[in-house]
Amino acid sequence: MRQPSTLSATVRFPGCQLKVVYLLLGLALIGLSPGFSLAEVVQEGRGVCALPLLPHSGDARVDRDIVHYQARARSALNGAGDPVPWLERLGWALVAKARESFDSGFYTLASSCADCLEQTRPGTAEALLLRSHVLVSLHRFAEAESMARKLVERRGAWFDEALLGDALMEQGKLEAAVKHYQAMVDQRPGPQAYTRISHLRWLKGDLPGAIDLLRRAVRATDSREAEASAWTLVRLAQLEHQTGTSEASERSLGAALELVPNYAPALLARGRWRLARGNAEAALPYLRSAEAANPLPEYRWALIEGLHAAGQAPEAAAVEARLSRSGQSDDPRTFSLYLATCAQDAALAVRLAKSELKARGDVFTLDAVAWACRAAGRLNEAREHAQGALAEGTIDARIFLHAGVIASESGNRDEAHRLLDLAHGLLHTLLPSERLALERGLEQLARKS
Repeated sequence: MRQPSTLSATVRFPGCQLKVVYLLLGLALIGLSPGFSLAEVVQEGRGVCALPLLPHSGDARVDRDIVHYQARARSALNGAGDPVPWLERLGWALVAKARESFDSGFYTLASSCADCLEQTRPGTAEALLLRSHVLVSLHRFAEAESMARKLVERRGAWFDEALLGDALMEQGKLEAAVKHYQAMVDQRPGPQAYTRISHLRWLKGDLPGAIDLLRRAVRATDSREAEASAWTLVRLAQLEHQTGTSEASERSLGAALELVPNYAPALLARGRWRLARGNAEAALPYLRSAEAANPLPEYRWALIEGLHAAGQAPEAAAVEARLSRSGQSDDPRTFSLYLATCAQDAALAVRLAKSELKARGDVFTLDAVAWACRAAGRLNEAREHAQGALAEGTIDARIFLHAGVIASESGNRDEAHRLLDLAHGLLHTLLPSERLALERGLEQLARKS
């Protein structure tokens, strides 16, 4: 990320806020790694390369890779070879670190690595691809789409097609995404293609097809790519759980945790499923560990529900306070859903969901807008967005629940019955507060009949 040359700026780093100060041409960048002199920092083009070369440490494989690539890139930037290959590898290692650590600060570093690549070799496709990937990861999908289109037009490699498909899918442009995913699989059939097409099939209501492709992805994924394998296994477990096959889903979660111990998505899933079975005490160790590793709204919401179910109100209140402080910035869509479900600040829920809709028009954002509008008493808007959320045929209990309650409150009892019955069939995938909303919706329908 380019920073103004005359101003100070704060960049988020793992576990802290690192103050990085830029001054007019004469001042050094605080915290530069050894080997950089002031003259080198202010030399044309070198300043944008300082940030991704800040000192890094850690014992994991990805940490060792980052340190190695930093050293090689630093040496090359000082004249000992071509820095582009090493900067490219460093950028992708930082992306991998962001995924493993759930710390978006590493995406900032990867973006600055793309800046350095561009400065070193203007117009390079490597910089464009890396920057586009970071934009997708940071949910800036329209910008990522524009860059990915340039890459597809320029060379059309399978990873360019995949990136463009991702940006389109997240904006709800599924038919356009299919075209690019097909171009991807034509060039490179494999786990990256299988997981993406699986997600599309699930969005379109083809749950068995989605599961089949994920199992193919698991078989094809290199076990040395531990985080990618674990992510695929957790996604498979979620879909297996949706079908009610708890033994298969637990096996998939166990395999994920063998690959990446304390993997937050797997811990969250285990905690939620135990909570759904009414065993809050068994759920809490998993939910606490998951939230500690990845304190996003989705994780904090589940922990709050588990704590309330276990009768631990003081700890629940503390987690609620943390969620209220950071939810808007960390994940506005999920925080909007939380507010609307828990009857808190409906106006804020609407504002957050509608703001998110400007960036991503997928069924889950439409559902969030619908649910927030319903909480705010804006039923006409709620109905419109709920229909949009249902349009693709996605099998999702939360979407069915929200649309069913909205249909009931709008006087469409037949549609409400159909949707709430569908949600009830997936009761085991809902949080306790959502199960309560479903029970109330069914009770209200029964009284109206």
